[in-house]
Amino acid sequence: MVEYLLQHIEFPSDLRKLKVNQLPQLAQELRDFIIDIVSVKEGHLGASLGVVELTIALHYVFNTPNDLLVWDVGHQAYGHKILTGRKSVFHTNRQWNGISGFPKRSESDYDTFGVGHSSTSISAALGMAIASQLKEEDKHHIAVIGDASIASGMAFEGLNHAGVTDANLLVILNDNAIGIDPSVGALKNYLTAVKEGKNPKVNNMIKSLNFDYSGPIDGHDLFALISELERLKKVKGPKFLHVITTKGKGLQKAEEDQVKYHAPGKFDKITGEIHLKEESHLPPKFQDVFGLTLVELAEQNEKIIGITPAMPTGSSLKFMMDTFPERAFDVGIAEQHAVTLSAGMATQGMVVFCNIYSTFLQRAYDQVIHDVALQNLPVIFCLDRAGLVGEDGATHHGVFDLAYLRCIPNMIIFSPRNEIELRNILYTAQLGLNHPISIRYPRGRGEIVDWQQPLQKIEIGKATLLKKGSKVAILSNGFIGRNVTLSFAEIDNAELFSHYDFPFIKPLDEEMLHQIFSNYESLITIEDGTIIGGFGSSIAEFKSKYNYKNDVQILGIPDQFIEQGTIEELQPYCEINVKSLVSILSTY
Repeated sequence: MVEYLLQHIEFPSDLRKLKVNQLPQLAQELRDFIIDIVSVKEGHLGASLGVVELTIALHYVFNTPNDLLVWDVGHQAYGHKILTGRKSVFHTNRQWNGISGFPKRSESDYDTFGVGHSSTSISAALGMAIASQLKEEDKHHIAVIGDASIASGMAFEGLNHAGVTDANLLVILNDNAIGIDPSVGALKNYLTAVKEGKNPKVNNMIKSLNFDYSGPIDGHDLFALISELERLKKVKGPKFLHVITTKGKGLQKAEEDQVKYHAPGKFDKITGEIHLKEESHLPPKFQDVFGLTLVELAEQNEKIIGITPAMPTGSSLKFMMDTFPERAFDVGIAEQHAVTLSAGMATQGMVVFCNIYSTFLQRAYDQVIHDVALQNLPVIFCLDRAGLVGEDGATHHGVFDLAYLRCIPNMIIFSPRNEIELRNILYTAQLGLNHPISIRYPRGRGEIVDWQQPLQKIEIGKATLLKKGSKVAILSNGFIGRNVTLSFAEIDNAELFSHYDFPFIKPLDEEMLHQIFSNYESLITIEDGTIIGGFGSSIAEFKSKYNYKNDVQILGIPDQFIEQGTIEELQPYCEINVKSLVSILSTY
């Protein structure tokens, strides 16, 4: 009877007691363990399956956590977590009060750097390596980065700096030709040529940056990995190891459909079949409302362009890429480039829809200000995943955009209350606004099944009275206003409350605000963004500017990073769910 190895391993020190010829068995057990848990609990599957052997080899060869290992993004770090003291709690991965789905410094000494966004690993590991030099510490520093992430500008900045140091840095390129969607660009083509042996000068690019290049080697051959890592431990200065892996390795369907199995939801752990949900009767996802409406508009307006940084499927720009491939662009993980590319096209009269997840637009903040807003170029930013996004946690919540965009001159900011409003603002924006606009909408589904209504132009800067009451005015921004409407059905004093939808945070409907402040004793604002600097802050500023004395209560995301959990768990924590609203309104 074969003895299970994984049950005896809690930390890498246990792993290092194994003989090399036992490691392939451990790899199979680790792969099975990940599949068993993720098939039921959900999460990022394909990336972690693809680096099982690499993960084992790294912890086997290097003396972690004294040797510092940095994972880029962290989608692939599940095996790392299981081998570093979190096996018994891995079933809580990405859950409320559970462990994070990404490496996190406060969670483990083995998580040397907190991640969630791409292309930070080389800079972070280099910083650690230089610090070790200054402290005269003998440590190894390893950055594991994917072929999609290494194409990002920040990764090249790190490589450029590392090449002129003698830092003890090892960069491992985990090359599987895919990020979340397939990798794109000239670098991807170069790496493909390297793998296929078609480029006689395969090492020039990395070697020219003064790295000791080795590879490409099979990332699923544990013996080859360990042999090469042992060799590289003895090499001084910056080193670069090119490793070829298969995303989803070990689960046939995950290998065959790497996009779908990046994060497949619940699936059968034996067959890999995804447990499909009946969706025909459900309201649409906001991303699909965007994607399908954009195709509809692009059919009528040949100047419309779609741009996304590496998220064609997640943003549903894929619909336009399939219909108008010459007018829709996936530029890779390059948010800064995406924004300035959009700006360049806008100078030439193109109508550019730049679709970026809210949390990732943070990465291009200077470009939004300097290249778009300062020149008052009418780029249409479509910010998917705005507000709380759920299980991806603090690195991915789109809760800062209202605050960081509201302070930018020339910027229009709009949050649709439902799918029809999203359609109509997309239609309105392409007619020409003469200013940049940010349209923010949440992850997940809306509420209207019959959403493909005739398009109508929206008047810029106007709020709407949804319900008339006598005493208190509730002002909501965007889809969170649905919680306000639902709360009225659960309170006895609903007649006291008026409900106003303020889709525009900039420009504010000041005429409506003067009426509200003149007619109500108290105001309550609610948003799915930060309390500091967001929609409620804009109302408080208006109150101060015009010296109104009304009470204003601001509801939103508190001044802290919100961890992972379901929306149904996170909204109550932030006191913006229906039950919390009922409790607040019942006090009036």
